[in-house]
Amino acid sequence: MHIHFLQNKEIDKARWDDVIRNSSNGLIYGWSIYLDHLCPGWSALVNDDYSLLMPLTHRKKFGITYLYQPPFCQQLGIFGTAVITETVVADFITACKKHFSFGEIFINHANGGSGQESVAACKNYILRLQNGYDDIKKDYTVSLQKNSLNRIKKFDLQYVLGNDVEKVINFSKQLYGQRVPHVTDNDYETFIKLCVQLYNMGYAFTREVKLPDGELLASGVFLKDEKRIYNLISATPPNGRIFEANHLLFDRLIQEFAGTGLVLDFEGSDIPGIAHFYRKFGAINEPYYFLKWNELPWPARLVKK
Repeated sequence: MHIHFLQNKEIDKARWDDVIRNSSNGLIYGWSIYLDHLCPGWSALVNDDYSLLMPLTHRKKFGITYLYQPPFCQQLGIFGTAVITETVVADFITACKKHFSFGEIFINHANGGSGQESVAACKNYILRLQNGYDDIKKDYTVSLQKNSLNRIKKFDLQYVLGNDVEKVINFSKQLYGQRVPHVTDNDYETFIKLCVQLYNMGYAFTREVKLPDGELLASGVFLKDEKRIYNLISATPPNGRIFEANHLLFDRLIQEFAGTGLVLDFEGSDIPGIAHFYRKFGAINEPYYFLKWNELPWPARLVKK
């Protein structure tokens, strides 16, 4: 198999997007519009017939060009309409190292552990929405069904279709931004522009939970492609946690899209409390993988550890 390195201007993006959409493991993070916003100038590895693709997100620091994972882009790696074997993954990673002596990237669930030394599995919970709501709800935990959701009923909380992705993202930044100091104001602004464009194209939507008086208790921005709904960013203020509004947000989201055949991708998490929350809805772990290598010459190797 021949693997070709392509600069951004050499990539046939229409052909690229067609392959991503038709890949069994295709993810919205791999769309050219997504990458163009979050990592302008990204490059790629492709095989001869574009049946196997790998986006390469890179930047430069101290004169070193290296691979990194952009904020708001959970997993990339190899996508394809061809079968992705361990050999394919190994060949693509080897090709990566020929062009980038340092890399810290997250590869997708279909790439396995990749057979590389410096690899670690990360948790990502998903819920398949093939069945109707009543059948899906049977797999909710007893605690979620009998405690949280029954308790919430008495408050008459409202599940609302929102229309302002920028408001939700800024609200989340206000509540949780200090937890991710590596995500800059510019990262958020770029992300907002991406989500607004995806919203206008029909690939993003917002949902909110409010009290009858209009007080906002929970909100989320979700992306949606032909296969998945992505829980991209959400926010629950302190009063919302008291009302357990985030439980209602996801329950109603599941009810809304039950039977569509889509997958609800919760986007995480290795944090035990968050993982426990997603498992309440019957979600299962579909791991993706962190991969790191450092083949920089000494002493540059010491700069990037």
